[in-house]
Amino acid sequence: MTPETLKTALAAASLLPLIAIPAAASAQADRSQPVQQQLGDATPLPADTPWPGGPITLDIDASDTARGLYRVTETIPVPEGMDRLTLLFPEWLPGNHAARGPINLVADIRFFADGKELAWQRNPLDVYQIDVEVPAGAREVVARFVHTSPLTGREGRITMTQEMLNLQWEKMSFYPAGHYTRRIAIAPKVTVPAGWQVFTALDGQSRTGDTVSWANVDYETLVDSPIFAGKYATQTPVGEGIKLDVVADEPRLLELAPENLAHFRKLVDEADALFGARHFDHYDILLALTDRMGGIGLEHHRSAENQYEPTAFTEWDKMDWDHNVVAHELVHSWNGKYRRPADLWTPDYRTPMQDSLLWVYEGQTQFWGYVLAARSGIQDKDTVLGMWARAAALYSEGQPGRAWRPVEDTTNDPIINARAPLPYPSINRSEDYYVEGALVWLEADQIIREGTRGKKGLDDFAKAFFGVRNGDWGVLTYDFDEVAKMLNAVYPYDWASFLKTRLYQPNQPAPLAGIEKAGYRLVWKDEPNPYDKGRAGYAKAHDLTYSLGISVGKDGVVNSTLWDGPAFRAGIVNGTTLVAVNGEAYSDERLDAAIKAAKDGTDPISLITKRGERYETVAIDYHGGLRYPWLEPVGDGTQGLDRLLAPRTGN
Repeated sequence: MTPETLKTALAAASLLPLIAIPAAASAQADRSQPVQQQLGDATPLPADTPWPGGPITLDIDASDTARGLYRVTETIPVPEGMDRLTLLFPEWLPGNHAARGPINLVADIRFFADGKELAWQRNPLDVYQIDVEVPAGAREVVARFVHTSPLTGREGRITMTQEMLNLQWEKMSFYPAGHYTRRIAIAPKVTVPAGWQVFTALDGQSRTGDTVSWANVDYETLVDSPIFAGKYATQTPVGEGIKLDVVADEPRLLELAPENLAHFRKLVDEADALFGARHFDHYDILLALTDRMGGIGLEHHRSAENQYEPTAFTEWDKMDWDHNVVAHELVHSWNGKYRRPADLWTPDYRTPMQDSLLWVYEGQTQFWGYVLAARSGIQDKDTVLGMWARAAALYSEGQPGRAWRPVEDTTNDPIINARAPLPYPSINRSEDYYVEGALVWLEADQIIREGTRGKKGLDDFAKAFFGVRNGDWGVLTYDFDEVAKMLNAVYPYDWASFLKTRLYQPNQPAPLAGIEKAGYRLVWKDEPNPYDKGRAGYAKAHDLTYSLGISVGKDGVVNSTLWDGPAFRAGIVNGTTLVAVNGEAYSDERLDAAIKAAKDGTDPISLITKRGERYETVAIDYHGGLRYPWLEPVGDGTQGLDRLLAPRTGN
């Protein structure tokens, strides 16, 4: 409304007679106003009692790789007199630390008793619950449904290709409500494509043709025992009771030189030496060499799901950057599966998880994943130093969100964000309990080593905290106070304040103390360190985070922008395409040359950018040159970090 229109309207209004509005009409009590009733959505706790119906038969046909379908028949014995069967689909998934159960992928759900189809209804307050009407006299309910595996990445993680599959039981099964999952017996059976090998930690395997079955197992252990199966596959012992189970896109990709296979054996030896006990009776390192099935790194008690890029074996040295996940997930058998935060253990998959101690569960696993990779040679020491350098750079210059958000709050991110892409991750922060947590544990290690004159370190904490009760492969929970108490038992120090300050308070100094105490320092060079070079080269990404404040991907498209960095201040955001550099068509090499030239000059770097249908000329007044993080030793060559990464076992 223009000022003139407003004046006219006000003048006209002043001439209108006053209109009386009845009080009753304006009274709020006369308006329809619902009142909320208490919802019946409180999570009911299950009982530590067995499912009274007896073992449930779970029969999955996983042979339809052409369509990416898992066809499921689940037969559930029901106790006499039951008129309603309440079934739950797993929602809060172990290792995901969040409610990620993909019930949206389950289709064509039907239930039968004595050959007749039964009525069922989904609970509107808990969509993971299904109630099935059970007719009088029925002794079992048969569920038939299809798990529609994603066919493209935009639909979710691909778990089935023409060459391999990754069957995760919780994504294609229901379980009866009201009981601890460890008290529900299952008889599992799977049919795979002709001739495929099947790997899992389940016991009592037998095979008839292409149908594989196992001994009855409780549902909790079943969910914790996924399958890798493939057309091209090998199984190799790498330690007492430990096997390396590999599936690949092509048979040639399975070729692993003996000296490189030895690193997997060394990894097992180093883990045994570190923890001093085992909490599994046998263990399977499930490993997929693929870029066709979705990537994964997921821990289990007696196995782990891992993925390497296809040529990780055949181009071992070139792909060194890609090898860490196996070390990380192996550590989880001790830290995360056996020793577990009390609020992350749940009796079923409906009870919500609380993630507050993930800086132990994941942060210390990240730390030991780095250390054991170097000790075993799964990764070269220089690559691991590059990983530490990348971490140091991120939390000294690349994560301005540290000013407002503490590490502890990022433990909520699996629930809040579910690893979805963020427009400005550097100000939002995400799951920093992994890597910043690892830096805090490095400082703890060096405090112990310094205080004990090298006689003790975090190795001693790992053995005392995780390596207890040899042979027990149950779950032993802990809380914050127990972590601090055990650290004090290793070396007396105010560990509670140490952890609370660094992890629970925002705007802390850059977490470089551990690196510096360990005899190294963060420096900047004009070329990437070995880890960043390999990682960026494979992904064809050009990481200029610590110079222009951007990372550039394929065809000059900006993948990420550092909050308040030079590019951000110039208005460049994610999705912008770099078209030209100083008047010439864009290439990574030309942009690098422009950054180098600007270091010795005063002129800004001129870019032509495209965002949507709009082209702009953008000037970035940056003169700091190319900057990539490295760790550089300081001192006499007896650095603590070198000693930490050195092997503990012989050849």
